[in-house]
Amino acid sequence: MAAIVFDIETLGLPAESLDSVQREYLTKFAETEEEKEAELSKMSLYPLTAQVLAIGMLNPETKAGRVLYQSDTKETYSSEDGKIEYVSGDETFVLRTFWEDVKRYDRIVTFNGRTFDCPFLMIRSAILSIAPSRNLVPYRYDAAKHCDLLDQLTFYGASRKFNLDFYCKAFGIRSPKSEGITGADLGPLYRNGEFRRIAEYCIGDVIATAELYRRWSQYLNIKD
Repeated sequence: MAAIVFDIETLGLPAESLDSVQREYLTKFAETEEEKEAELSKMSLYPLTAQVLAIGMLNPETKAGRVLYQSDTKETYSSEDGKIEYVSGDETFVLRTFWEDVKRYDRIVTFNGRTFDCPFLMIRSAILSIAPSRNLVPYRYDAAKHCDLLDQLTFYGASRKFNLDFYCKAFGIRSPKSEGITGADLGPLYRNGEFRRIAEYCIGDVIATAELYRRWSQYLNIKD
């Protein structure tokens, strides 16, 4: 079964791109300016108020992958070992190319993709008039088409959830956070034009997720 592991990075749109009614809606329960700022800072979480900065993909069998990422200029280059291809363009290009790539695989693998990455990609694509090539949120209780490792490692919510960094450290996997960049850094990196660093951060999450998937496949994918 051909599988593809993927992860996305997102960034909230400028607050001024929303009209006054939308901004009021987002902050209607905030009572102080600090609370309003906190609510607006969550815009990166929603496809109606955010954009896709990067999508990293990796074949867990071949270890070959690709990162599609936003940049001011179009460029293509490869990692030093030639395993990872980096391709840039605008957000529409990133999404269109992703849908062309992902349709070739039998199984998609994510970490918390069912509740974040996948709905985000589908809705954001529709907003940009791009038709998804497949349903990324199929029947939840069957990992054959979509293996969401957060579902699998909590046995569908039966045990406590932890973030990817915590699972990586517990399983002895190199954490993507060890490079010193977190999601909070994406805004400054994007504004400073450091698009390649965003792409490299994205593929770090994917590589870690692929190794976690290997552990799950080997030790926890038990068939009745």
